[in-house]
Amino acid sequence: MQVAAGSKGTFWDGVRNHLAKQNLKAMHVGDLGFFYHSNEGKDIVGIVEIIREAYADPTAAPGEPWVVVGLKAVKPLPKPISLADVKATPALAKMSLIISARLSVQPVTEQEWKLICKMGGIK
Repeated sequence: MQVAAGSKGTFWDGVRNHLAKQNLKAMHVGDLGFFYHSNEGKDIVGIVEIIREAYADPTAAPGEPWVVVGLKAVKPLPKPISLADVKATPALAKMSLIISARLSVQPVTEQEWKLICKMGGIK
């Protein structure tokens, strides 16, 4: 669906956790992130780019404090990275995906980014 949206992108809605909301608010246009299928296989499958900074979530009830960011697909990982692969990699033991698995929007360190890209076939 992200790829089908093309350059106009889409927005990341439905976030209903205050820490995840703060992570959305910290994103800036041009930031990159991983796209993780949390329900369809539990795999990191691609890279997305932030194209619009946080704004009110149009799916939230009036007066609720939730936000969305605009994003677009950049490219798929040639080799999706499973949650099992992440858990089996000692250098990723402290990754938020492992220690805060229920948090839908998570920070990724520079070292984690480089390692996941390498594991996924991106140089």
